[in-house]
Amino acid sequence: MNIFDFNLALIALLPFLGAAIAAYSAKFNRLAAAWVSGLTAFMCLLLLIPTGEKVFAGETLIQTWSWLPSIGLYFSFRLDGLALLFTGLILIIGLLVIIYARWYLSPKDSMGRFFAYLMMFMGSMLGIVLSENILQLVVFWELTSLTSFLLISYWQHRKEAREGAKMALAITGMGGLALLGAVLMLGHMVGSYQLSDILPAGELIKNHDWYAPMLVLFLLGVFTKSAQFPFHFWLPHAMAAPTPVSAYLHSATMVKAGIFLLARFFPALSGTDLWMWLVGSAGMITLLIGAYTALFKHDLKGLLAYSTISHLGLITLLFGFGTQFAAVAAIFHIINHATFKASLFMVAGIIDHETGTRDMRKLNGLIKYMPHTAALAIIASLAMAGVPLLNGFLSKEMFFAEAVIASQASIWAWSIPILVTIAGVFSVAYSLRFVHDVFFNGEPIGLPKTPHEPPRLMKIPVDLLVIACLAVGILPMFTVAPILAVAVDGTLQGDVPEYSLAIWHGFNLPLAMSIMALVFGTIVYFKRHWIISWYEHHQHVDARRYFQKIMANLIYSTKAITRKFDKGSLQNSAFLTLLATFIISITAYWQTNGTIQNLFGTRDWLPIDPVSLLAAVLLMIASVLSAVWHTHRVRSIIVVGVVGLIVSLTFVKFSAPDLALTQLSVEVVTIVLLLLALFFLPQQTPEETNRIKLWRDGLFAVASGIGVTILTLMVLSREFDPISNFFLNNSVPGGGGTNVVNVILVDFRGFDTLGEIVVLALAGLGIFALLQNLKLPQPESNEFGQNWSQDRHPVILQTFSRLLLPLMLMVAVYIFLRGHNLPGGGFIAGLIASVALIVFYLANGIEWTQQRLKVDMHWAIGLGVLIASATGVVSMLVGFPFLTSAFAHIHWPIVGEFELASAIAFDLGVFLVVVGATVLSLVQLGKLSQPAGKETGNY
Repeated sequence: MNIFDFNLALIALLPFLGAAIAAYSAKFNRLAAAWVSGLTAFMCLLLLIPTGEKVFAGETLIQTWSWLPSIGLYFSFRLDGLALLFTGLILIIGLLVIIYARWYLSPKDSMGRFFAYLMMFMGSMLGIVLSENILQLVVFWELTSLTSFLLISYWQHRKEAREGAKMALAITGMGGLALLGAVLMLGHMVGSYQLSDILPAGELIKNHDWYAPMLVLFLLGVFTKSAQFPFHFWLPHAMAAPTPVSAYLHSATMVKAGIFLLARFFPALSGTDLWMWLVGSAGMITLLIGAYTALFKHDLKGLLAYSTISHLGLITLLFGFGTQFAAVAAIFHIINHATFKASLFMVAGIIDHETGTRDMRKLNGLIKYMPHTAALAIIASLAMAGVPLLNGFLSKEMFFAEAVIASQASIWAWSIPILVTIAGVFSVAYSLRFVHDVFFNGEPIGLPKTPHEPPRLMKIPVDLLVIACLAVGILPMFTVAPILAVAVDGTLQGDVPEYSLAIWHGFNLPLAMSIMALVFGTIVYFKRHWIISWYEHHQHVDARRYFQKIMANLIYSTKAITRKFDKGSLQNSAFLTLLATFIISITAYWQTNGTIQNLFGTRDWLPIDPVSLLAAVLLMIASVLSAVWHTHRVRSIIVVGVVGLIVSLTFVKFSAPDLALTQLSVEVVTIVLLLLALFFLPQQTPEETNRIKLWRDGLFAVASGIGVTILTLMVLSREFDPISNFFLNNSVPGGGGTNVVNVILVDFRGFDTLGEIVVLALAGLGIFALLQNLKLPQPESNEFGQNWSQDRHPVILQTFSRLLLPLMLMVAVYIFLRGHNLPGGGFIAGLIASVALIVFYLANGIEWTQQRLKVDMHWAIGLGVLIASATGVVSMLVGFPFLTSAFAHIHWPIVGEFELASAIAFDLGVFLVVVGATVLSLVQLGKLSQPAGKETGNY
């Protein structure tokens, strides 16, 4: 195996590692984060180049590892022409943005945080475009929403940044849920979640009864992410992000994610009237709204934001036409738009950086102060306008040609060329405004800073992008033709039409449309003062206000519903929950023709022995006493401990020693937790004086107990085929262990266990964060008025804890090592070790103990999750499903035959997380009762 057998996975995942290193490195040097990010993107490019050569040779590379094959989920990556194009755009423009951002960010901005967010976003986008499995694609899709939220809200002190980020997250998150529904439906329709199976199944998909609802959900995901009407309004508010973020998100990445999906699924979903009307209509409306609105924006980034919306609408409209040539034009414009729009956003950032404003009403005559920047802006703006000998002209001509062809489809389609020409007119007008209003048109007015050229290295990314605009526009066959050819082949899956990238096709209707757009666009620009004045004297739909109103109503409704059912009363919540359970159970039973006569099954009941009867009676008494004595906290805790002990004995009776050990360990940890927490709570609860409520709650409790008993007997008295037989039969041959419970946890249901320890880790870290620096008033006496002892760490307790700690840790290690074949394992061992450490902390003092046991439980948690996850990754790397365990019997001298199982590594991860999360949480809670300077454990 060499690195190029899994380089696609490395390309997608390496930025996430780079994010962590960038954040950490910034602690030592502010610029280290930029260097780490740049090197990460460059390494990804190096990994891509050799594989890209195979794609140019006509290959489609797929690298797959089994993850959860039973549900169709594979860790699978695909590199064809389309994926190569987008991967190249993401990495190359990403690298240029990193260079640009290094000079853009001020000394007050956190470099580590910025580049960590940027790297995570880059990895998320790479995951989308390289995914072969569409379930995996949705995971990365959601990651782009989360990481873009972090990037847009980077300047957290600005209200508009926070609101823009929340708006983007809400809209794209909603679209993500819709896309998930579409993906699940699509996988069910085809019988696979692999693109290799889905893309050739176009006829099957389009003839399926679910095609229409699936397509609607799919397009909701696409339109929300790529800012298509009616979801376009979030994008301008995302301009509150730093300009490098805008340059990256709105040229090659986030807004192109939806466009990528249109291209990726084009062969499977296009070609129907529904596709044409939904995709084409949204694209046309978005094209016109964006082009029209961009002209009236005084903010440079606002103009570019709406121009981005317009060009995204143009690409969407091309895919909506549904023809192969339209797809070619769409792919070509994706390339062109990425280059000129990224450069224009960077120019806007330079102007803002060097003048202190983006208001075009103040920015005049900058060509005298920033001639180099002006030249770059002029070329990129003319490319955006579609001027000949620039890249935008070529793809715009192809767009106009497709509009002319589409006009022949029906009697109403004649309007398409007219509408797209009108959009072209406004495109020329706002492009001219970007150039003339900023760099010509008089002198600057009241600028906060004296304008000047930026640092040389800050302009290099813009230089390269503008050179690309010129090179593609003048020499398309020698520059863009090869990558365009493979990208179109990857989009259309081999059925590529003949097309030409020639600059001159003769005088035809598309050329006439271009000339009209240039002429009338220039006229509109020079009449802009009258047009803008007219625009500003009329009210316009403020989508942001409607969005905020919808969100406010939604939040109000949810609060009203919550208040209706949750009245701050545990009894009320329990009553509603149990009542709903009762109604559902009765309804389900009667709908299956259930009657009183066949309420119970015919299975023989076990005989009642005296010991079990005594345990049941004690359990009932303890349960009743815990309720009766609830006003006395300590008594109630003791009785609850009795309940836990009897439950443990029940597990022992039914041959479940693992569960018994777990129950006992959890019981001890719970008692410690309750004692620590109750110290700060009132020593007594008020007496319940309302007799009606007491009788109501009592009757309901009795009824609930009887109902649960009947339900249990209904299930257990019937014959059934337990799933345990499978685990009993396969525990040794499949998992290599005789302890079935442990084998289930670390092998058969290892993925569940991994999810559970991740939740436990997050809970531990969350508790630590919530309790950190918390100050609570401490009671001076108990419920009887007796003062608490001033001897916080009794000598006897200190002495015995120090003697018992090594013994308890040795027991924990023993329980851990025997867990695969005998009762035990990582979870039980972790609880035992946690109890030992907690007792040691509390007996000797937290500060005293931390000076001697210098173990950071944050690292224990992180290392545990990492080890557990690594065992799954290793199994995938050797060609087995995620978390598949391996075992072998090895003969050791003296020791004899010894079983070595990979599951022990996974169990070690479980052990570390349990110890880390438990000790971190309880020790942090214990610190609340440790006044500074009052520990007495130093002897």
